[in-house]
Amino acid sequence: MNRTPVVFIHGEWLHALSWESWAERFASRGFLALTPGWPGEAPAAREMRRSPEPFGDIGLDALTDHYAGIVRSFDTAPVIVGHSVGGLIAQHLIGVNIGRAAVAIAPSPINGIPLPRARPALWTADQDGIASLASLSPQQFRKVFANTLDAEEAERLFERYVVPAPRRLLAELGRSGAVRSPYAVADTGNTGRGPLLLISGQEDLIVPDSVTRAAYKAYGDSTAATDLKQFADRAHSLVVDNGWRFVADYVLGWLDDQGIRAHLEVR
Repeated sequence: MNRTPVVFIHGEWLHALSWESWAERFASRGFLALTPGWPGEAPAAREMRRSPEPFGDIGLDALTDHYAGIVRSFDTAPVIVGHSVGGLIAQHLIGVNIGRAAVAIAPSPINGIPLPRARPALWTADQDGIASLASLSPQQFRKVFANTLDAEEAERLFERYVVPAPRRLLAELGRSGAVRSPYAVADTGNTGRGPLLLISGQEDLIVPDSVTRAAYKAYGDSTAATDLKQFADRAHSLVVDNGWRFVADYVLGWLDDQGIRAHLEVR
């Protein structure tokens, strides 16, 4: 029997290791779990914080093409699970019929859906003098990203998972008031795509619940399966914090409801 692949796409300010618990959970259920990083990503977040230069020029076009190539490389169409900008990419790919199903967790907004006015000092001006990168300090991470967590947990998550983000990418996502990238779109009217699940945290300050609900509403004219799950008292850190398993298990249950099994029979 062949295993169904699941490709996890991490978001801005997080390292690919942010999916490590998810990958283990999905693999234990029989899925082939893969957590490919962004182009130029070092094996650990600490290395990225120390030498983040390869991240500096990454844009949404390169990220989308990078993951489209990975998803297309499988003989069996994968499930795509993305967080933040990864959730936007997941929607874009499933909208052009790349992938079997998609899960977008606290996804960056698509199709011109507005973000709330940016809070001042959300990120620092640069990373060790590298003006192309934007960093969250440990204090900023807890305040805006992990705002439902205590200081000890936020510090632990920062140390293991947090990396600088490309300023270019943040601009293309509309986080600095700039014109968004033409890649920040999804075909919400495609009736032939695979099923899509949108997930929000109701205490999320980075991608508020209202933004994810607006995305869900945009799919209203499509007859393709589209679902929304809102998690109360959860922040943007919901994929890595102490409640990650509730989100992961909900996704596993949703996949089962869609008839997507971990193993495929070979005939």
